This record gives sequence, structure tokens and C-alpha cells, in this order.
Amino acid sequence: MTTTPAPVWNPQRPGPMPFHRYRPFQDRVHVPADARDWPAARVERAPLWVPVDLRDGNQALAEPMDTPRKRRFFDLLTGMGFKEIEVGYPSASRTDFDFVRHLATGGAVPDDVTPVVFTPARRDLIDRTFEAIEGMPRAVVHLYIATSPVWRDVVLGRDRAEVWRTVREAAEHMARRADKASYVRFQFSPETYNLTEPDFVLDLCDGLNELWDASPDRPVTHNLPATVEIATPNVYADQIEYMHRNLSRRDSVILSVHPHNDRGTGVACAELAVLAGAQRVEGCLFGNGERTGNVDLVTLALNLYAQGVDPMIDFRDIDTVRETVEHCNRLPVHPRHPYAGDLVHTAFSGTHQDAISKGLARHTEQARELGVPERQAPWSVPYLPIDPADVGRSYEAVIRVNSQSGKGGMAYLLRTHHGVGIPARMRPDFSRAVQEATDDSGREMAAKELYELFRATYVVEDGEVALDAWSVHRDEAGGGHRFVCTLRTGERTGDYEGTGSGPVSAFVDALAGAGVDVQVLDFCEQAGDDGANAFAECRVRGTTCWGAGQDSSALAASVRAVLSAVNRALR
Repeated sequence: MTTTPAPVWNPQRPGPMPFHRYRPFQDRVHVPADARDWPAARVERAPLWVPVDLRDGNQALAEPMDTPRKRRFFDLLTGMGFKEIEVGYPSASRTDFDFVRHLATGGAVPDDVTPVVFTPARRDLIDRTFEAIEGMPRAVVHLYIATSPVWRDVVLGRDRAEVWRTVREAAEHMARRADKASYVRFQFSPETYNLTEPDFVLDLCDGLNELWDASPDRPVTHNLPATVEIATPNVYADQIEYMHRNLSRRDSVILSVHPHNDRGTGVACAELAVLAGAQRVEGCLFGNGERTGNVDLVTLALNLYAQGVDPMIDFRDIDTVRETVEHCNRLPVHPRHPYAGDLVHTAFSGTHQDAISKGLARHTEQARELGVPERQAPWSVPYLPIDPADVGRSYEAVIRVNSQSGKGGMAYLLRTHHGVGIPARMRPDFSRAVQEATDDSGREMAAKELYELFRATYVVEDGEVALDAWSVHRDEAGGGHRFVCTLRTGERTGDYEGTGSGPVSAFVDALAGAGVDVQVLDFCEQAGDDGANAFAECRVRGTTCWGAGQDSSALAASVRAVLSAVNRALR
């Protein structure tokens, strides 16, 4: 194997790992790719989602689920709207057999839900499987056998003809066992499909279409798994499109895929496979499964949702879904899991927070302009592919503050949680106070702590200057204001009076009379549900500081803001 020389801008050099031991996919399997339609295709309707948590996911658990946990999981799946569910491998264990019988006899299966059961190509195990589903009005019996050269040679010790004979005998026995009084359909999985010669899989599937007499009213499902990922997702798409183009009785076949995640591209493989003609996708909620897991159905479905396509599954309470799956699997869902992780809608970064804050404000404004509720307005908020409220999340966790956070995020939290809209010019000053606090603690700051820091920093109740009593009088003739007060400055207390065009300027004039010269550089006030907030930036004896005031009266809040700024400057 030759290695392409590195460009001059790339200083990486050959590493010590024995990469030469591994063969690229093109040396392991031929993938016909004479024509491709899938790159230009668009997904406009959700495929049939088939969760395999109760079988494939369950066999990957250190502690497999018992019947109560399986039943809880099954009820979750039916409640979310899944219509075909793989419920077990009845011939593998007494627990699986008993759970399938529990469903068959307990009235647990809704009328529009079809259970799927899994069996290897062995006569005795097929019999055990049919015993398990006896009495079910509808079911899919899923037959599998490994088909790729390495599995045929190493695991089965059979050639292609022997594998086909094994499959044919098993399929004939399944056809004999199918209860004519119930609606039993058949499914076939050539395990390790993505490593198998395409012409061999096509021969197997076409033979089963004939043997099982596939028809539009009783279609056969052919499930083509990427049992172990071997290549980039486009290769899998080529493999699926080959079968889509060439299968016999195509209108009587449900073309299904079952990607795993060995290369970390299970979701991409499934999405490209659907573009290539797949109509059904098997996977697990949140991607549980052997090794690196099965494809993640939650991510797949909500990826469609984020593109304006109905996933046909109910994710309105994603946290309950996640908590149920975590309980049943005894496995946590990663906090960065797409759509469902604790931190997935959360921004700590200052630039992200600023963009989200502005985006949410614009969304509110747009809904008002359109005259519709915010939940009905088109969604276009930076960094949030979907509205967290659509999956049952509040906006409380969208912006969180730590040492990486910026001005916009802090302002957003104070405004949304405490009704304090600090002015833009004041935000850098508060940001420095937050940065210092979070750097010292090394941890995140909750909205309540942020508000407490704001008050401790800017709302100064005691200082060198205090107002013991005050009143404001309007000069009806001149239109100005007169501020009368008793001021305490240090150890001295006296009565003072000031005049100005407004109450604040009159108060500043009174302060000057007491020997405290104040220049107000910026000032604003705002009304809230619980009173008023005011903010003042003042220069006193060469020092500039911000102060804040809060009171039921807007006038009192304004006076308190100036007094807080003065006392901060005099410290």
C-alpha cells in the first residue's frame, strides 16, 4: 500500500500503530455502484420505525430485563406510537419466551401493533418461536443467518449452497408452521449483509420471495443489517440501492435496514439507506446495543422533525422517555445525547448565549407580528435546531452560566428568572463580577445565585452616604423638581435641598450641597411585575461605578440606584 505524501502545511508523520493489518472495505466486498439516485433523493415521510430494545438491545445488557421491566418498556413504545416492535428471542431463554407469552395471553398488544419475534435458521428453535406466539392475532417471525464469507468460513463452516439450503429448509418449515387463522408475516435477515457478496444476498431474498409467495397484502420484510460497520455511510447506501433496484416482487417487499454504530456513523448510515430505498429502520431508543450500539431511533426521528417531517412518534415528553429507558436498561443516557441529553439545549459559551437570547427575543416578536402563539410560530433560533418546548423541555436550562459565559447569557437569566433587564452598557461590568466568582468557585452559577450576586454587587443598602428621609416636590410654575432630604455622610448628618429638571438631577444637586459631587453618565429604569428596577452609572471623585435600585416605586428605585452607585464609588 502506498501512502500519499503529506502536504507541506501538515506536519503529521507516520505513526507507530500497525494499520497495515486491516483491509479497506473494497478489498473485502464488491459494492456495485453503477448508478446512484440516492444522493439527489429527499426524505418526505418517516420510514416504519421498529424498536429492537426488547431483543437486540436487551441481549446487550449486563443485566437483561425481567418481565416487569420489559412490560414497562413495551408500554412506553406503544404509547409513543410505534406500530411494529421486536419483542424477543423466544428460543434463547425462558425469560424471553415467558415475556412473549405474557404479551400473547395478557391483552397487552394494541390492535394496531404487530410484535416481531426473532429466530435462527434451526427447526427446533423455529418450533419454540411459534409456540411463543400462539394465540397472537398478528406477528412477524424474523429468520436470520450469517451470510458473509468470513462468517461462512469461520463460524458456520458452510459454503454458499449450504447456507441457501439451510435457509430454504427453515423458510419452508416456517411456512408450514404459520397459523392460517392469524396474520403471520415473515422477515429475513442476512446477518453481516454489508460484508456479503451482493449477488448472493439477492439470490437468497428472491428465493424467499418465491417460497413465501410475497404479495402486496402479505409482504415479506428483507432486513439488511450493517452488523459491523466497515465503511463510510455512502457505501452502505450503494449496497441498499442495489437491492432496491434489483429485488424481485419489489412491491411485495418491505426493504429494511439495521445499522450498528461501530464506526460511529450508524445514524448517517440509516439516513442514507432511507434515501437509497429503505422503507423500515430497526434500532434502539438512545442507541443501546452490543459493542457501540444499534442505530439511535430517537436521533433519527427527531432529525426528521427538525427538517419539517412528521416523525410519526410522540416525543412531547422526552425526559419521561429517557427516564423510563434508563430505568429499564440500567444505563444512563449521555448528557450530550442529541435532543435528549441534560445539556443538549444548554449554552455556557458567551457567544452562543448572546445569539440564543437574541433569537428567542426575535421569535417572541415574530409570533406577535403573525398574531399566533409562540408555540405555533416558525422556529429559527441560533444553536437550537428545534424548540426545546416541543419535547417537553423548559427554557430554564437553555442558558447556564459558568466561567466561559458571556454578557448576553447572564442578562438573559436575570431577565427571564428575576425580571431584571440590566442595560447593555452595564453588562460588561457585571460579567467581570460573574467571571471572578465562577473562576474562584470553578463551578456553574445557578440563576438564583446569579441574582444574589447581582444584588450583593449593585444594590448597596449601607455605605458612606445614607438617606435618612427624603421627599420630592414638583415646581408647578417652573416645571422642575425640588429634592428635600436628610443626608448622612460619614459621621455628619444634615438637611439638604436640591433642584433639577427631574427627581434624579434634583437629588444629585442635593448631594453636591452635602459635599458629594456626582456626575450621572447613564441612567435607565424599567417597570416589572413586582415593582421597578433602576440602573445608574455615576462618576464620583474620579471613580465610575454602576448601581442598581429596586422598589415598588419607580422614583424610589431611581434614587436607590444613584445612591448605590455613589456608595460603590466611595468604597
